[in-house]
Amino acid sequence: MATQKWISDPTHSELQFKVKHLMISKVTGSFNDFTVQAETDSEDFHNASVKAKVQLGSVSTGQTDRDNHLKSADFFDVEANPTMDFTSSSFEKKGDDEYVLNGELTIKGITKPVQLKLEYGGTAIDPWGNTKAAFSIDGKISRKEWGLTYNAPLEAGGVMIGDEVKILGEIQLTKSAE
Repeated sequence: MATQKWISDPTHSELQFKVKHLMISKVTGSFNDFTVQAETDSEDFHNASVKAKVQLGSVSTGQTDRDNHLKSADFFDVEANPTMDFTSSSFEKKGDDEYVLNGELTIKGITKPVQLKLEYGGTAIDPWGNTKAAFSIDGKISRKEWGLTYNAPLEAGGVMIGDEVKILGEIQLTKSAE
């Protein structure tokens, strides 16, 4: 089988994160501008190579002040580091629809390994004849490992922002005509 190329469909894809706030609740945010590319030699994506590029300036939490703070040097420093990048090192099928995606995530010039769990939603042909495939993403990272250390202590103990960042995504890929 020849190598197949796939690219994310921005209309049917989303990338979100969740972080604890005040140690009692979670804030949800999303990135509205990103691309995912995959290349595979198999119908089931086993051993596919994956690259993703996220425009950090597209972060949205529904609160303008918080979004601007996330874009500032306290967090992403979007002016100096406009993107967050991911390159896979392995894409392993673990069950019928379960995969593990390992790779290198770069944020603010710091590259660290990450592991994401994927659920394969299947492949279908849309009404216009395009072949689509979909994956749900579930993972977590420690934001401190990427130099995202801004925080504030709470009077009763603990900190304002949790370290663990949950990563969630729904990615629909379109098979390239190439």
